[in-house]
Amino acid sequence: MNGIRVLAIVLIVAGVLGLAYGGFTYTSRTRRANIGPIELAVAEKNTVNVPMWAGIGAIAVGGGLLFVGKKGRAA
Repeated sequence: MNGIRVLAIVLIVAGVLGLAYGGFTYTSRTRRANIGPIELAVAEKNTVNVPMWAGIGAIAVGGGLLFVGKKGRAA
């Protein structure tokens, strides 16, 4: 597999996952206070939403790269 084909497959998979899940959540841990031997930490949940147009665009670009890769190899 060449690099363009791998990139195309990664874009298609990322686009499908973006459309299926709509976003992802991650936890960030921050240190709020350090009082002597006592350390206070806060874990915050952050959500990143993936827009529908980004998922569709990734699938379209990945499909285009696959098509161009096959067309360029046949010539």
